[in-house]
Amino acid sequence: MFDIGFFELLLIGIVGLLVLGPERLPKAARTAGLWVGRIKRSVSTMQREITSQLEAEELRQKLAEQQKKLDEGVNQARRGVEKHFESDPKGGSSPSTSSPSTSTPSISTPSSGNDRQSAGATSDADPQPSSSPESPPAAPSSSPADKDSASR
Repeated sequence: MFDIGFFELLLIGIVGLLVLGPERLPKAARTAGLWVGRIKRSVSTMQREITSQLEAEELRQKLAEQQKKLDEGVNQARRGVEKHFESDPKGGSSPSTSSPSTSTPSISTPSSGNDRQSAGATSDADPQPSSSPESPPAAPSSSPADKDSASR
């Protein structure tokens, strides 16, 4: 800021000694140092505030740009969807989706005694498999070894 060298400080010290005298010079130097410190802190605080305001403004501009891009993307997607539904006058399904009559059923009738593994629609939380009128509940499996151990 100011370019004050050693010679200038020496000159100010000599003038101060002559004007103020040896008894008041230390107090005056201390007061001057306190004022210079306060001024430096004030300038530093102002610089930090200005810098933070500039950064905040820059972030607001970036945010506004990103919001504008996002809005453009949403509008473009909306126009695409509207255009798709306008071109399909029935409002039905597109050729890539299948109709419900051609889909495979999610519950199949089990052909073995192990209902849990063959029924894909049953959940693990449900201990009883979904029973249909065609298939009775599965009986516990019994093997000849189980019958021998039970008869003993």
